[in-house]
Amino acid sequence: MRHPDGVHFAGPDDVIEALAGEGYLADRGLATSIHLAAALEQPLLLEGEAGVGKTEVARALASATGARLIRLQCHEGIDLHHAVYDWDYARQLLAIRAAEAGTPAGELFGREFLLKRPLLDALEHDGPAVLLIDEVDRSDDEFEAFLLEFLSDFAITIPELGTVRARQRPVVVLTSNRTRELHDALKRRCLYHWIDYPTREREAEIVRARLPGVPEAITARVCDAVARLRAEQLYKLPGVGETVTWARALLALDDGDGLDATLGVALKVREDIDRVRERGVLDGV
Repeated sequence: MRHPDGVHFAGPDDVIEALAGEGYLADRGLATSIHLAAALEQPLLLEGEAGVGKTEVARALASATGARLIRLQCHEGIDLHHAVYDWDYARQLLAIRAAEAGTPAGELFGREFLLKRPLLDALEHDGPAVLLIDEVDRSDDEFEAFLLEFLSDFAITIPELGTVRARQRPVVVLTSNRTRELHDALKRRCLYHWIDYPTREREAEIVRARLPGVPEAITARVCDAVARLRAEQLYKLPGVGETVTWARALLALDDGDGLDATLGVALKVREDIDRVRERGVLDGV
């Protein structure tokens, strides 16, 4: 798992064991995809509903292997200045003023004034790294086209400095909540895995792994309640993170009737809360 030249696994079972050590319970399909992403040096695209643990995969992977986690959070309007590099214009201006006063300023567009953003940081990092490109579906077509080129070559050209190539390829994890469809070209460049909501039994295992020593009664109540909520037509279904936090909330309250009082831990839309209460979805849990 830990290797001076990068992230390596002996096989899917090794991945499962490594992630379990970080409290992330991966099924064999996900573990196989992670193993192949590291072995083949191909990006891994993870899709699924919000809250199923896509981002946590990269975090757990980096922690388990001793790699550095480098995260690029995508958003509407993201461009090269957010993702790759920018220039420190304030320091450049100070250097110009110093030069006017007789102090040598150095090269204004040299390394001294370069601000590295996540993608350039990933290329130049010495040692193993996990590059997380989070919520890529929130970016636009132009940035997606740039990502395709970046992931193909693992190189970036900075006009003032030349071409920067990866010292060693990071493990790349892209996540998408499918707010829009990604282009086929980007998908073809990646390995793909869909992460679904866990079964009720699997989610109970996750709660036990994240909260060692949690009473079984609380685990059972929370997982039963979440299973019922996900069976409803709601605006925003609770994710795995909400399940764990809900169990923590009941532990903090030490209240056997705390499900309804803490419903806002699991549901974040007023209409969803009203619907669940009006329909008595959690009655008897």
